[in-house]
Amino acid sequence: MATGFPYEIRDVDPETNRQLLRDFTGERTGFLKVGPQEWLLASKYRRLAAEVYNFKVRPDDVWVVTFPRSGTTMTQELVWLVANDLDYKTASKVDLLQRFPFIEFSIVNHDDFIAELKAENAGSPGAQATLDSLAASQVDVLDQAASPRFIKTHLPLSLLPPDLLSAGCKVVYVARNPMDAAVSFYYQNRLLRNMGYVGDFPKYWDYFQKGLVPWCPYWPHIIEAWNQRNNPNLLFMFYEHVVKDMPGTIRKVAMFLGKQMTDAQVHKLADHMHIDNFRNNPSVNMDVLDKLGIISKNEQSFIRKGKPGGWASEFTPEMKESCDKWIEENLSNTDLRFPW
Repeated sequence: MATGFPYEIRDVDPETNRQLLRDFTGERTGFLKVGPQEWLLASKYRRLAAEVYNFKVRPDDVWVVTFPRSGTTMTQELVWLVANDLDYKTASKVDLLQRFPFIEFSIVNHDDFIAELKAENAGSPGAQATLDSLAASQVDVLDQAASPRFIKTHLPLSLLPPDLLSAGCKVVYVARNPMDAAVSFYYQNRLLRNMGYVGDFPKYWDYFQKGLVPWCPYWPHIIEAWNQRNNPNLLFMFYEHVVKDMPGTIRKVAMFLGKQMTDAQVHKLADHMHIDNFRNNPSVNMDVLDKLGIISKNEQSFIRKGKPGGWASEFTPEMKESCDKWIEENLSNTDLRFPW
């Protein structure tokens, strides 16, 4: 247990850790299980746990909280533009990583991996400085940032500051059905060298169901937020609804953030958010990571298809049958239901 942190942090058992390190090559030390839900996180989280949990929130903070690959990047861009009165000029010039810092990003950038990248980018002082920033705590950056701050996290609510929802912050939580989230996260884990997954999807799905993928287990993550859906400071949305009705989503976010928008503004933003335009927007598609060598070649792009139902091309009938039982079991004690 870290000082100032209420939950136990323990190492994953040695045999499981050896297997995970073989398959997730970006991590070099090992994985942790955190708290009673046994959240799986990389070794550097031990340094960051208390910092994030005791992070001093401000009433005008805006947070986007998601399980990975649940429409996070899309939601960040949408929220930032609505909150900043549709400042497309700044959005196009300033990378989303800078506009909307990822509070625990340093934990997926192992020190040894950063050292390797610094060696690969030895001739670029600018790259060296950027890599140092990726390895450093974003808590420190956010502590110094001017208000209003925009903060992204994949951590569950229980690992975030306890006063997050009572201090006046606005929290947008987006949930995506587990099959599409798992498929999208699988491809991202292959794409990003700081994750470095080298196995196939059936093995990944087995890890996912067992809570052995970073930020898992999936169900408690979603249900914690679902149980707060009536809190006036939390907007709970389903990714499937977001992509099906972008204008409606924009209006919902605007109302939540206390912003007025005309129909023309809504439709212009919906066009900006269209997947074809979004995929070609360099400020959101992680060009900066590509330039540093964090993006693997010959893998699918950071912004993928963006459509619900992509899981069908990855799941065998046997996997789908097992998954249906897993979903049914985990929904049995909650009124959470996904808009399939």
